[in-house]
Amino acid sequence: MGWPGIVFLGLVVGLAGWWLHPLRRSGAKRAGGFWLALAAAILGAVIAKMLGNLTGAFHDGDSLEWLTCALIALAAVTVAAGLAARR
Repeated sequence: MGWPGIVFLGLVVGLAGWWLHPLRRSGAKRAGGFWLALAAAILGAVIAKMLGNLTGAFHDGDSLEWLTCALIALAAVTVAAGLAARR
């Protein structure tokens, strides 16, 4: 998959997380919500890939790599959006 694929996966997960977030759908406008979701998802996917390769859990292009990176990116968006909503 490589790094461009991981960044693209992070962008897609971040965009979906922002689009499905309840605060966005309720009409509450937050200035940095979109960029926060994208950055958190990309960072989560990149960290998951780096840790997976470092520990030898998976190699480039494995199905486990896609699943792990997507789930960690989704968790990162959830945590970031939850923390931002508490402000």
